[in-house]
Parts: sequence; structure tokens; C-alpha cells
Amino acid sequence: MNSPQLPQTRGRVLSSSEINKSPAGSGGDLESSLIQIYHHHHHNSLKLRDQAEKAKKDAIKKAGRVSDLLVEAVNGGVQESFINEKRIEAEIRALASTIARFMKQTDQWLAASHAINTAVKEIGDFENWMKSMDFDCKSINAAIRDIYQQ
Repeated sequence: MNSPQLPQTRGRVLSSSEINKSPAGSGGDLESSLIQIYHHHHHNSLKLRDQAEKAKKDAIKKAGRVSDLLVEAVNGGVQESFINEKRIEAEIRALASTIARFMKQTDQWLAASHAINTAVKEIGDFENWMKSMDFDCKSINAAIRDIYQQ
């Protein structure tokens, strides 16, 4: 990155007004003007190099920031999806537990209702038996009365 350095001369650098005032035929003024132009060019090239280096570092820094933001945006969505997936799985487990509990209760209710239904049928059967027994007893009683009264 470093450019080759020319040996520094120890001459006085003339200002542009001094260059214009000097006689046209003097060779020292031309040399000092060339040295001044060289130093000006060298100074400008160093300044441009520094600016380019700063711009490069700034661009790298900003590119890294953009990259971090993109990764964060993508990972944020993935992380949110992962969290939602875990929540859904937990809710599924809770729902499965609730369903199992309700199935157990339903089975108990079905067994109880079947037992009640059977008991009601037995009561109904017993009631019918009682009615038929009552009818039979009344019929026998009526028959005995008829026989006794004759």
C-alpha cells in the first residue's frame, strides 16, 4: 500500500506569487516548483488513500452490521417459530391429558348410566311382576269369594 518514497530535498518551496515574480530563465525556480507540485501531489494522494481506507473500513463495518441485521431478522423468525412450536407442543400435551381425563369420566358416566338403566329395568320388571302378582292375587281372591258365596 505504501508508494515508493522519493528522497526529500531541502529546498524552499515557493508560493505561486513568488513563482510568478521570479525571472523566466532561472532553473532553480523550476526545480522548486516541480518539487512543490510533487509534494502537493504526494500529500493529495496520501489524503485520498486515507479517505479510501476510511471509506473501506466504514463500508466493511456497515456490511457487517447489515449482515448481523439480516441474520438477526432470519434467526428472529426461526426463533419465534421454535418458541411457537414449543408452546403448541405443550398445549397438545395438556389437551391430550384433558381428553384422557374426559374419556375416563365419560366411561365412568356410561358405566353409571348403564347401571342405572339396568336398575330401572329391574325396577320396571319388579313392578310388572308386582302388578301381575297383584292381579293374580285379586283374581284368586275374587274366585275364592265367588266360591264361598255360592
